[in-house]
Amino acid sequence: MLIPKRVKRRRVHRGRMTGKANKGNRVAYGEYGLMALEPGWITSNQIEAARIAMTRYIKRGGKVWIDIFPHKPITKKPAETRMGSGKGSVEYWVAVVKPGRVMFEMAGVSEEIAREALRLAGHKLPVKCKFVKKEADDNQEVNEDESN
Repeated sequence: MLIPKRVKRRRVHRGRMTGKANKGNRVAYGEYGLMALEPGWITSNQIEAARIAMTRYIKRGGKVWIDIFPHKPITKKPAETRMGSGKGSVEYWVAVVKPGRVMFEMAGVSEEIAREALRLAGHKLPVKCKFVKKEADDNQEVNEDESN
């Protein structure tokens, strides 16, 4: 499970998840990716479950990148506790995901295998996802045309 080694503040506000992802919104490392279509919190357990589902399906072939990290602590007060007496203790950690965020990436396998592996991983997550491929850079295509 992923959790931060050190944090500046142990307890944080809930925050808002409005708008689209403006970083991590394209496939950077691999050839294929799993993109979130709606906002949500993804716990460290869910990230680990998705990772296991992917790596089991591809049978240790290819390479997998996890592009999200659970930085946000979520607190909970014990059951049957009276109101007041401060904020609860940290129960688990989540990654805040906005629409358009690429969460997992994969390379070194065929498209059919990657599509199925990422579909299985998507079932472990609480947000709707879609399969995306790496986009060809427009700048490179222009440079190739100019050199000819």
